Amino acid sequence: MRLSEIQQRILSAKELDFGQIFNDSIELFKKVWVQGLLMFLILFAFMIPFIFIVYIPLIILGISDFSNPGGYNTLAPIAFLIMIVAYLLFVFAMMVITFGLKAGLYRIMRQKDQGIVDKDDYFFFLRRPHLSKTINLSLATFGISLLATLLCFFPVIYVMVPLNLLVVIYAFNPEMSSSDLIRLSFDLGNKKWFITFGLTIVAGLLAQMVGALMCGIGVLFTASFAAIPLYFIYKEVIGFDGYEEGDVKRIGDNPEF
Repeated sequence: MRLSEIQQRILSAKELDFGQIFNDSIELFKKVWVQGLLMFLILFAFMIPFIFIVYIPLIILGISDFSNPGGYNTLAPIAFLIMIVAYLLFVFAMMVITFGLKAGLYRIMRQKDQGIVDKDDYFFFLRRPHLSKTINLSLATFGISLLATLLCFFPVIYVMVPLNLLVVIYAFNPEMSSSDLIRLSFDLGNKKWFITFGLTIVAGLLAQMVGALMCGIGVLFTASFAAIPLYFIYKEVIGFDGYEEGDVKRIGDNPEF
């Protein structure tokens, strides 16, 4: 869809039903909870090697001080600098990976919701030709969040809604430019801010509480529920026109499509 068409749909959007979206989210969660769990496990798998990389300077310092007492004072500034650089790279890499995996999960949600037969491709937005845009949007998300933080507490609450919607809009409009995607996320966020904020908070709290009742580790099983209402907000306001990139077919469609 074109930018102007999506903006028009946002401007003329109907009132959304909180209860209906919440109920629809529960029904979709029953279909995608396994995929949500796998996404978080993939994310943790990426985190492990990065954590080791961050702590390598500390290990080197410990070995150096043990074999050469006093050497700590010489190597400490260098190790500290390496740790800062490694930590910043770790944070940035995890932002990109998280953004790409969440966008991929939204594509999977649509497939399960609309009966589209296709593989669960979690890395769709972490490969060419989408990787560069995923990186750009991750940087933009970080920059907007940092600016909102510097402007005090309330701007952070405000930008939380459009930045969460940015992932959904990107998932279904990857052909658009980064600036257009950011513009649409704020257009949709401003139009449906209160219901989006309310659904996100309620769904997030419910996911945390139910996960806590499952001995804590159950949060991994329920965490993806917090993201599902955003999918239905996009679906109700903007909707889907035909097939998206990467779709195979819907159940019951002509297999020769």
